[in-house]
Amino acid sequence: MRKSFKYYMPTRILFGPGSLGKLSRQKLPGKRALIVTTNGTSVVKYGYLDTLTGQLQEAGVEFVLFNKILPNPIKDHVMEGAQLCKEHRLDFVVGLGGGSAIDAAKAIAVMAANPGDYWDYVSGGSGKGQPVPNAPLPVVAITTTAGTGTEADPWTVTTKTETNEKIGFGYDGTFPVLAVVDPELMVSVPKYLTACQGFDALFHSTEGYLSTAADALGDLYSYRAIELVGKSLAKAVQDGADIDARSDIALANTLAGMSESTSGCISEHSLAHALGAYHQNLEHGAALIAISAQYYTFMAKSGACDERMVKMARALGKEDARNPMDFVDALVQLQKDCGVADIKLSEYGVNYDELPKYVANARETMGGLFEADPAEPSDAAALEILQKSYR
Repeated sequence: MRKSFKYYMPTRILFGPGSLGKLSRQKLPGKRALIVTTNGTSVVKYGYLDTLTGQLQEAGVEFVLFNKILPNPIKDHVMEGAQLCKEHRLDFVVGLGGGSAIDAAKAIAVMAANPGDYWDYVSGGSGKGQPVPNAPLPVVAITTTAGTGTEADPWTVTTKTETNEKIGFGYDGTFPVLAVVDPELMVSVPKYLTACQGFDALFHSTEGYLSTAADALGDLYSYRAIELVGKSLAKAVQDGADIDARSDIALANTLAGMSESTSGCISEHSLAHALGAYHQNLEHGAALIAISAQYYTFMAKSGACDERMVKMARALGKEDARNPMDFVDALVQLQKDCGVADIKLSEYGVNYDELPKYVANARETMGGLFEADPAEPSDAAALEILQKSYR
């Protein structure tokens, strides 16, 4: 852990049950907005979109709806949403939904204010890594899930479908200016997705805690998030209406996002993103869960982060933890308690013989995350993790 750190968090966070109903009382960054949401039905079915539009109208904000975002956002939709912003001369972007909607909102905000193609600014893979010349439009993030923490960090993940590249991007300008975290919006999330999203928040925290970039402030966020997931994720999965459990996981999610803005992820996320780049029906959290036991077994056996893995095991609820593998045991038990211990990559179309290409993709597109590993897996070791995880 680094003893010195720098920290930048420009996002105003409105947290707690009923928070969305207070949006109109907040200072909003303009009078004309693009609402970005997914091509699913939940935000309409459960009235979240109506609540949002009512709040915007009450605040005197006009809006245009863009509801095409996929579970894994793609570059084509980023460019299409940005063009809408330009055509309608919109002031800001509102992301309503889970990580995909908010990630897409951030990327759209960048391209609404800048020339060229989104991949001009992305680093890694075939991205050109050019500096972004103009400030993005402001983003308001309203999360309906507890998984990515994207409402409290600058990161956005987008897929370029032509090349199967799923790459993260972000900088100080892509932090949301306002985040609304309302656990009441999360009670409708089904059990399976609650579990997948909760484990995504957990792994943002565990990866941040193990990262060689970890610092004192990030550790506070990460460790508390791990504790909250260990305490309440199974409860939220088993009873989605348990607002206390939902609030715990929502807070864990936001804290994980804040951790992401300090230390960031390690190679577990690179491998999971590579799987998702080729199989867009594979939920990101499910990919992480599928490889997690073998991934953390590799870390436990490396000897590079023993003390931190023992602390994570205790945070997750194994109070008598004494060795690194205790974290793996606690992790697997939580997955069993949440009903997701038996996720099979084969059911999502992942072919065992093609596992080497996911390792290559992970290294080529998000290889920088490997550099933050406490013990960096070689390509052979990464392949072995995927092979042992395959079912």
